[in-house]
Amino acid sequence: MQNVCRWHGDPGSARVLAGPWLRLGVGTTALVATALAARRSRVGACEARTFRAVNGLPDSLYVPTWAVMQLGTLGAAPAAAGAAWLAGEGELAVRLLAGGTGTWVLSKLVKRLVQRPRPAVLLAGTRCRGRPAAGLGYLSGHAGVAVALGAAAFPHLGPAGRASALAAMPAVGLSRVYVGAHLPLDVAGGAALGLAVDAAVILVMDAAAGRRRRSP
Repeated sequence: MQNVCRWHGDPGSARVLAGPWLRLGVGTTALVATALAARRSRVGACEARTFRAVNGLPDSLYVPTWAVMQLGTLGAAPAAAGAAWLAGEGELAVRLLAGGTGTWVLSKLVKRLVQRPRPAVLLAGTRCRGRPAAGLGYLSGHAGVAVALGAAAFPHLGPAGRASALAAMPAVGLSRVYVGAHLPLDVAGGAALGLAVDAAVILVMDAAAGRRRRSP
């Protein structure tokens, strides 16, 4: 039986999801589009309905939801990188650490540029669970980190591992809506940032590898 927790595959298989230039373009375009929509500091009817549907789920889901949220924390990046390093995947470890931490840092910069408040400020009746989220809403750093790590790990996982990654990435974003920390646009923007940052990390690593090969 295949061990789905085992990292495997060669670094070239990172193109399974799509070429890095394409993913960089898609991620950047989606980031700009969601940021422009979020800057209006209002919540559209469709976004509000989606938020309330997820945020209004039963309180009994909080414990498993909290566990899912941890996959998008800043600490998830070094944890994933450490697992890859121990498995002998040095390049993947670098990609996970750079993509995850880079996404988290850039999310703080984007928040300051867009200045969208948290859901509780924009929507009456928001249910806030757990520790209240501080600072600004757009975008979700948790969603961004989850996508950056998931995109990096995906080609190195077995079938069951890939299915788990595909489920975990949106689940992290939805968990942030459930606890009242983010609106759907915030999550979409975070996912777009994570996709773009991971693609940029690949391009930088490829360029560095090319320079090393050309060096005498």
